[in-house]
Amino acid sequence: MADSSGYKEYVAGLIAGVATVGIGHPFDTVKIKGLYRGATSSFVGMAFESSVVFGMYSQIKQSLQGSAQGAGPQPKVIIPSAAFSGSVISFILCPSELVKCRMQIQGTDSVVPMSRRYGNPLDCVLTTVKNDGVRGIFRGGFTTLLRECIGNAVFFSIYEYVRYHMHLQLKSASTDHRNLIDVGVGIASGGLGGIAFWLAVLPLDVAKTIIQTTPDKNATRNPFQILSLIYRRAGLKGCYIGLGPTIVRAFPANAAAIVTWELAIKLLGIKRD
Repeated sequence: MADSSGYKEYVAGLIAGVATVGIGHPFDTVKIKGLYRGATSSFVGMAFESSVVFGMYSQIKQSLQGSAQGAGPQPKVIIPSAAFSGSVISFILCPSELVKCRMQIQGTDSVVPMSRRYGNPLDCVLTTVKNDGVRGIFRGGFTTLLRECIGNAVFFSIYEYVRYHMHLQLKSASTDHRNLIDVGVGIASGGLGGIAFWLAVLPLDVAKTIIQTTPDKNATRNPFQILSLIYRRAGLKGCYIGLGPTIVRAFPANAAAIVTWELAIKLLGIKRD
């Protein structure tokens, strides 16, 4: 970033979050009649998450770059900026994902007894706090923190490097097609960044889900111990359960996020290197 306007980065991130859900939500509900059923809460949640991640990343990156702006991607700038923004959002994602995971495992075909089912997300929160205290809604927090720090560092690194090198290769292209080129670069860099994110952290997400949904309060919360057990039982495939659908969603959703983010940045008058 060559110039910053405070809140504008967060506004751009919010718009990118809306685009992420707009493109990605149908992949989550493909088996449900109505592609955007239940999308309202997703729009709100993802818009907020994206606003924080993109906004913080942009501002921290600019601060760390200092006079070195325009010198190309710098790991010493990208990685801490992305990891810090990921660490902040993890404190919000942990309780929201805990509720989401616990609600999902109690479907009509679930083995969860009726007496232990939650009526709605708020009931899930209140029951969890009643039984386990406030710390209960942050169960799996360490694993969420690892996932977001590592995942965002990978995502933004891939995004920045792919974007930089594609623009280098295409810099001689006609200015008449500059906007189309920018969209193409955004699709490629964002989509590949999203795939890289999940390839790097899907095992941690698998472990997090187990930690947040197991009824045994004394069960280990160490994600590496859990993944070790899974690996011995089911191999690498077990650690990457759900990889196919995740990747199918990751490319278009993250491509849409980046294209929209970069367009919003231009419209808001934020200069970029």
